[in-house]
Amino acid sequence: MASIAICLNLRDGIPMTQPPEQPTPYELLGGAEAVQTLVDRFYNLMDTLPEAATIRAMHARSLKSSREKLVLFLTGWLGGPPLYMEKHGHPRLRMRHAPFIIDEDARQAWMLCMRQALDEQVDNAELRRFLDQALDRVAAHMRNTFPSE
Repeated sequence: MASIAICLNLRDGIPMTQPPEQPTPYELLGGAEAVQTLVDRFYNLMDTLPEAATIRAMHARSLKSSREKLVLFLTGWLGGPPLYMEKHGHPRLRMRHAPFIIDEDARQAWMLCMRQALDEQVDNAELRRFLDQALDRVAAHMRNTFPSE
């Protein structure tokens, strides 16, 4: 699935140009409905898993806005329509998350929820592995708190 890797610019979280003959991760995942299902399951897990309590506490009481923004972001990031950019501009992920303490535990909690949601939804092993690795790099990039050395 080497063609998947070229459609994402993981450093900035902005989709790159993809040759039209190659399916994007967005298409391989199943499009808009699949992204919505993934995000809903991710936030349902965040809401219920004790291991995710620290990251849940970083969010508003209602997850409605967070759900909407993650759907918009992932849609474009996966190679679908750039909905987030059209509505909110450049994602500026690190800047938008700067007010929160995101350490290794928070990164692991976020990935726990995302991995479980992906495990439940993505049957294609190659796509699943690609998404896990790509999202893990994004989650690592979001860290802004590191242990003292």
